[in-house]
Amino acid sequence: MASSSNFTAAADLLSTHTLNLLHTVSEQFHKIPGSAILLRYIRSSYQNDPIRSVVELLLVIFAIRYLLAREYSTKPGKVKLSEEEIDDLVDEWTPEPLVAQTTAFEDADLEKRAIIVGPTGPKSRLANGKVVTNLASYNFYNLVSNEQLKERAIQTLRTYGVGPCGPPGFYGTQDVHMKIEADIAAFLGTTACIIYAQAFSTASSVIPAFSKRGDIIVADKAVNYSIRKGLQISRSTVRWFDHRDYADLERVLAKLDKEQRDKGILTRRFIVTEGLFENTGDVVDLPKVIELKLKYKFRLILDETWSFGVLGRTGRGVTEHQHVDAAEVDMILGSMAGPLSAAGGFCAGSDEVVEHQRLSAAAYTFSAALPAMSAVTASETLTMLQTQPDIIASLRENIKIMWQQLDPRSDWMVCTSAPENPIMILVFKQEVVSSRRLTVADQLGLLQEIVDECLTQGVLITRIKTLSAAPSGSKTDIYAHRPAVKVCMTNGLSRKEVEKAGTTIRHAITKIMTRKR
Repeated sequence: MASSSNFTAAADLLSTHTLNLLHTVSEQFHKIPGSAILLRYIRSSYQNDPIRSVVELLLVIFAIRYLLAREYSTKPGKVKLSEEEIDDLVDEWTPEPLVAQTTAFEDADLEKRAIIVGPTGPKSRLANGKVVTNLASYNFYNLVSNEQLKERAIQTLRTYGVGPCGPPGFYGTQDVHMKIEADIAAFLGTTACIIYAQAFSTASSVIPAFSKRGDIIVADKAVNYSIRKGLQISRSTVRWFDHRDYADLERVLAKLDKEQRDKGILTRRFIVTEGLFENTGDVVDLPKVIELKLKYKFRLILDETWSFGVLGRTGRGVTEHQHVDAAEVDMILGSMAGPLSAAGGFCAGSDEVVEHQRLSAAAYTFSAALPAMSAVTASETLTMLQTQPDIIASLRENIKIMWQQLDPRSDWMVCTSAPENPIMILVFKQEVVSSRRLTVADQLGLLQEIVDECLTQGVLITRIKTLSAAPSGSKTDIYAHRPAVKVCMTNGLSRKEVEKAGTTIRHAITKIMTRKR
């Protein structure tokens, strides 16, 4: 009994001390600023969701233990090197070059490259003092020499300065930018338009603004490098169809549509193609593409970089050329840097398509706005295309004359461009390649000799230079571009001058191909 009473007394004493301690801790805790709020939160949390309180307590305990724990390595097998060993490894390390070493062929090409001194025009002066017929620039309508455009550009420069020095969404938008957007939309027959400061970055920004990881893009294998960059940046699932093979396009669309129906998934789906293809010169069959996109419920992104301002009765592009309503194309991309002799690019479409890009397109959001004088120049050029149809007619007449001099009369080369395309792309005939067993390197060498021979005879043309069609790091090409030379027509030359230039090019081809080796 005595031991029991002693135990009870000890327990009571311990309980009293514990209560006093808790009371003291409680008083001290309540003196801390914000303690009442914390207690109120704990009581409320426990009443509403006691499990959450337990989880939070465990997380707090884990955080305290993690902070108080000693450092440890996540790689237990890691070898610790001495300072001398680290210095030796650094001395032995050789970084890979940022660009590949130039080949002997590229070095020779760089040494012989023609340099224009002064303004670019149908007749241009080279650094060696020689005046040549310039068929290597995109001065289709000879607007470079237009005094009215020069005067308007000078006036705009004096009024607005060189550039806005800010993105369009951050004090970079000026009234002339809004005007060119309205002008292009009205010209094409769309409800809205957005302009970009660089033509190249237009496609590579528009595509990832709409298509994300998990979405599907079906693209022509011959699309240009800017589009390929946009496809790569978007991280979408990309499927390719053979160049201008619309039976293959339908096969790819049908297969994708069946796969998604079977899996019960729904994603955004796009078809991406060009109007006039940059590397082949031929034209898309737009009515057929629209028929397939409606049948399989895809959206269409059409890049008219090289067809806008060129095709159609008034230069409205492939939609006018093939009698298609522009509203049937979801997004029309184009350039103001080529036929319009200005700068920048654009995307035309519905109000929703355009407004989405103002916050989601990287090149619009993060790049400085287009210089005002470029916007004004583009507006003036559009007006000229509508009010002076003779400049389009004279260009097409010169294209026709050059065709007559080259394509049907050459035994060695053929033009792959559409008849209305002012950029004539000439490649070796397939029978010539087969009979002479010409490799790609052989063809490039012959083409460069043809370019050099034409320059010697006073005509400046150029060889097409393309970047790899495959994504970075890929070991195989999606599409192999045929080696070719490029002849850019202009209405700044008379009929006699075009005929003479065409004869010079044809004779240069014959001379190089018939020379004994």
